[in-house]
Amino acid sequence: MEDAFDHALRLALDLGKAKADTGAMAEASDETDNMRERLIALRAQLSGEDAGAAEWRKPVALDQQSVGRLSRMDAMQQQQMADAEARRRKSDIARIDAALKRLDEGEFGWCLSCGEAIAEKRLEIDPMATQCIACAS
Repeated sequence: MEDAFDHALRLALDLGKAKADTGAMAEASDETDNMRERLIALRAQLSGEDAGAAEWRKPVALDQQSVGRLSRMDAMQQQQMADAEARRRKSDIARIDAALKRLDEGEFGWCLSCGEAIAEKRLEIDPMATQCIACAS
């Protein structure tokens, strides 16, 4: 198992190699820009969905004359499901904001638990991932 010094030394060497290769830096910059655009588009999509679903989250009327009991129960269930979806979207938006912050700070793509690189395939599937496969398991 690698100790903290060896890990830091390896990261510094990897960083030095990346700085020496300007072609790799340009490619990394393009990948970073693509990821940023993807995250911003995903955030906009989620915000739009949240705005569109606001109608479903409104309180259910208790007027038994205009809406039957079963219809009201169905409306309440739909409201609860819409609330759960809104919470999920807000959580995803917060994760996107955190990923954008990591991009700005140059920390994107590195596991927050062990410091190793997160696999590109994992980031393609979930660009908001904060842990490598080993730490997430």
